[in-house]
Amino acid sequence: MQSDTARGQSRVRSSRRYLALIGVSLLLSCAWMRSSVNDSPGLRWWLFSNFGASEVCPRVLESGAPLRLTSNGPIIGRFFPNRCQQQMDDTRQTMTLDFGGTGFAWTAVAGRIGFAASARVEYRMDFRLTEDAIYVWGVPASAPAQPTFQLGAIENAVVNWAAHGPASYLSATFGGQILSSQLAQGFTVIRSDEGDEFSLGHLEPPARPPRPFALSGDDRIVLANDTSEVHKGQFDIAGPFQVSDDDQALYFQFRTEGPAFDALLYPRTSIDPWREGIQTGASLAPPPISPLASFVVQPGTTQPQAVPLRRGSYVLIMDNSDRLGQTKPPFNPLDLLGAGTVKVSYAVQLGDAP
Repeated sequence: MQSDTARGQSRVRSSRRYLALIGVSLLLSCAWMRSSVNDSPGLRWWLFSNFGASEVCPRVLESGAPLRLTSNGPIIGRFFPNRCQQQMDDTRQTMTLDFGGTGFAWTAVAGRIGFAASARVEYRMDFRLTEDAIYVWGVPASAPAQPTFQLGAIENAVVNWAAHGPASYLSATFGGQILSSQLAQGFTVIRSDEGDEFSLGHLEPPARPPRPFALSGDDRIVLANDTSEVHKGQFDIAGPFQVSDDDQALYFQFRTEGPAFDALLYPRTSIDPWREGIQTGASLAPPPISPLASFVVQPGTTQPQAVPLRRGSYVLIMDNSDRLGQTKPPFNPLDLLGAGTVKVSYAVQLGDAP
C-alpha cells in the first residue's frame, strides 16, 4: 500500500501536470499566442526549461523504449530505464540526460539477449505548437558518446561463450550499432488530446509516426500503437501502461501475421524482477503470479479486449513460446529461418471502464 507521503507526492505531481496541461491548452487555443511562441526561440527555451524539463526524467522512468534495427521497422527488443538525471544549461540551451537501465533483444544468431546499458547525451531541446498538438524535439547537440553496454544472459550457449570472450564481438556490434544509432537519431514526442506519441528522429508537423491502427472517434487516450516481431520461443513486453483511476480500463486491439500467441496482462511490480532475472540467466518460466487477464490471439482477425483495472502500472506480455500461456507453437523445420515468427500489430488505449 502507498504511504501518506507517497500519495501526497503523487498528488503534487498530478497537480503540476494538470496545471501544465491547462497552460498548454490555453496556448493551443490562441492562434496569436501559438505564433508568438513558435517565432521566438528564447521564449520556447524559457517555457521548456521552466515547465517541461522537470517532466522528462519521470516520463523516461515510466516508459520502456522499443529497439529496432531500422527506424520504422518492427520492434526486436526493449530497454527499460531504471535511473535518470538531467542537467540544464541555459547558456547553450541544452539538456543533458544521464540514464541507465536493463533490457532484452533478439538476434537470429544469439537468440534472446539480456543486457544493461547506460548513456549520457546532451540534447538541444525545442518544441512547436500546432492547432491540435505539441511537437517536442530532442536533437543531440554533439555526437553521443558510446554507451556503456554490458551483456547479460545469451540464449545460444555457443554464442554466449564467444560473446564473453576476448573479442566480445556481440557486445560491440549490438551495443554500438543499435543503441548508439538510436541515440544519435534524437527523438520526437507529440502530445495531443489522443495521447502521447514517440518516434526516433525528427518529425515536422503534421507528420506522425507510423500507426498500424486508425484510432479516433472516442474519448480514450492512446498509450501504444505499434508493431512487434515475436520469434518462436520468445516473448515481448509492451508498456508500462499507467492507469490513473480505479474506474478505468485498458482497451486492446491486435492484428497478427503468423501463428496464434498468448497476450497476458500483469502488474509491472511483479514483472520487472521476473524480466531482470531472465535477462541475467534464469530459465524462461511463468511469472510468480497469475495474469490479471489473458487471451489467445488468433491470426487474421482484429480482436478487441477490455480489461477494467485499479490504479497502477501494468505491462502486456506477448508470448510465442510454450512456457507462459496456453498456446503451444507447432514444430516447423523452417523455424530457424523465422517460419514461427509472429508479427503483431497492437493498440492499447486508456478509457473509462465499461
